[in-house]
Amino acid sequence: MTLRNTEYRITFRSKAGRFYYYFAKDDTGWYQMTSAGNRHKATAEQVLNHILPALSQVKPGVKVSVEYVPEVSGPDSFD
Repeated sequence: MTLRNTEYRITFRSKAGRFYYYFAKDDTGWYQMTSAGNRHKATAEQVLNHILPALSQVKPGVKVSVEYVPEVSGPDSFD
């Protein structure tokens, strides 16, 4: 089994809403998708800057989850 960054979705949830990180299918890098559907490019460092505080529970009320979603055509197929 070959696992690729393009087969995962990172989801953050809080009282303010939720947002996602994806690795772009065209290998341009990571990008953030807000709950409103807005996309913003993100470096790997920016992704880590969001993930690490949530995982260490430094930011109370922020939950992070990672889902394995093979053969996804793109972020538009996520709900």
